[in-house]
Amino acid sequence: MNILAIGAHYDDIELGCGGTLAAHANAGDKVISLVLTKSGFDDYQENRVRDSKTAAEEAKTAAEILGISVLRCAELETLDLHLDRTLIEIILRVVEEKKIDIIYTHWIHDAHPDHYITAQATLAASRHVPRLLMYRSNCYPSTAPFNGTFFKNITATIDQKVKAIRAYKSEYDRAGCKWLDHLTKQNEIDGQAVGVKYAECFEIVKYLGA
Repeated sequence: MNILAIGAHYDDIELGCGGTLAAHANAGDKVISLVLTKSGFDDYQENRVRDSKTAAEEAKTAAEILGISVLRCAELETLDLHLDRTLIEIILRVVEEKKIDIIYTHWIHDAHPDHYITAQATLAASRHVPRLLMYRSNCYPSTAPFNGTFFKNITATIDQKVKAIRAYKSEYDRAGCKWLDHLTKQNEIDGQAVGVKYAECFEIVKYLGA
């Protein structure tokens, strides 16, 4: 199968569905990741918070850890995504070129504007893809509950996920420890819900069975 994981920024995919992607790769599926922004940004006082070049280099290491075979970046500006034809077509080109069977993308009610715009654009670009699942990559409250009903056992790949997140050393040193702690605890809770040690949980948009 051809798997496409879409994230607004470098590290979103690893945080939200890294264990699942590693499981796909270990099973022989072809895993493609599409990151929409350069991911570097300044704060409102124009202090550099994240460097784009560093993020891209760290992403290559993370991709190797997870077994991602193709890593693409659309090089759009961080915190400046717009739901328009250009964004939708960036995603659609990858979907059609790679003959994608399953897409993983951000949850459409995510509080981060880049995240929910990514989800909306993916929804528009994936009309003919049979399986579309949405992941969480942060812990901020939203106006809607996350309706996760699809679980993937990642007990065998949790170590790959953690290692991939830690590969983003610049982000991990800044804020990654708290994110990793939160998400691995969530993976443990989701695992308990279905009787395994660790699981990633997704909201189903559509899932065509065999």
